[in-house]
Amino acid sequence: MPTPRRAITVRGLGRRFKDRWALRGLDLEVDRGTVHGLLGPNGAGKSTTVRVLTTLLRHHEGTAEVAGHDLATEGALIRHRIGLVGQNAAVDEVLGGHQNLELFARLHHLGRRDARRRADELLERFGLADTGRRPVSTYSGGMRRRLDLAAGMILAPPLLFLDEPTVGLDPRGREEVWSAVRGLVDDGTTVLLTTQYLEEADRLASRISVIDHGRVIAEGSPSGLKSRIGGDRIDVVLTDEESLERAAALVERATGSPVRTLREEHRISAEVEDRAAALTRVVRALDNEGLRVADVLLRRPTLDEVFLHLTGTEEHSHHGTEVGR
Repeated sequence: MPTPRRAITVRGLGRRFKDRWALRGLDLEVDRGTVHGLLGPNGAGKSTTVRVLTTLLRHHEGTAEVAGHDLATEGALIRHRIGLVGQNAAVDEVLGGHQNLELFARLHHLGRRDARRRADELLERFGLADTGRRPVSTYSGGMRRRLDLAAGMILAPPLLFLDEPTVGLDPRGREEVWSAVRGLVDDGTTVLLTTQYLEEADRLASRISVIDHGRVIAEGSPSGLKSRIGGDRIDVVLTDEESLERAAALVERATGSPVRTLREEHRISAEVEDRAAALTRVVRALDNEGLRVADVLLRRPTLDEVFLHLTGTEEHSHHGTEVGR
């Protein structure tokens, strides 16, 4: 019997809490061997989706097949074929990395010898072999999250759910986790990723679903989603705020497109069709008016702009643009 192409297939999924529907009519397809990103503003239903698909919550409407099994009738089989890494570290800080993994393996009913061997394999795979005997309390944030990933892979599940795996990590820690996730996918693991960080989805996911009010409102590759809100853009960054309105009017005339003004950043952004010609016109217009410019750049739309366009929600963090949980 051929292996199904989809790791997850969801049709019309619904989940309510008393009188409020957290999910209603949610459709989702996740291809095997890929990272599929799940984005959405606060209260959109991302975490509820993960909790339902991992059998932690029951659904009230619709159907779903997860890792080849029916969500309504084969929950126990699903739990044996998935891993889940939540937002909070699940490891014991007093124990060493090896002890933690050996404990998880024993909880999964591996024998003592097999548990030790599996712990050794996972520490090596996630770049923690030389730290396995150290207490987890001495680990950096990125190391702890990699250990969490290792714990989620004890039984080598074909499908791994990552619920905001890099929240609170510094840039180095995030890069460490991203590298570990890429390694898992290279080896054939399917990953469903919810994340606050749009950059994270852009860097890792081959396909993204945007959820709002309990259903998917847009889906596609990162580049495909970006193309929905237009092509190339010109950004002009001024040295001060005083000339912002004059510059915005000049850029609008030079490009023939409406501009978006980000006052706090002293930035003006406009969509353009002929990038080289538009750039020349904008630079000449600004120079003729003697406006002081800090930077002028051509770029593609970002996922930040896609998200704002689709949901009307935009939040920022110290580590990049983020969206709600």
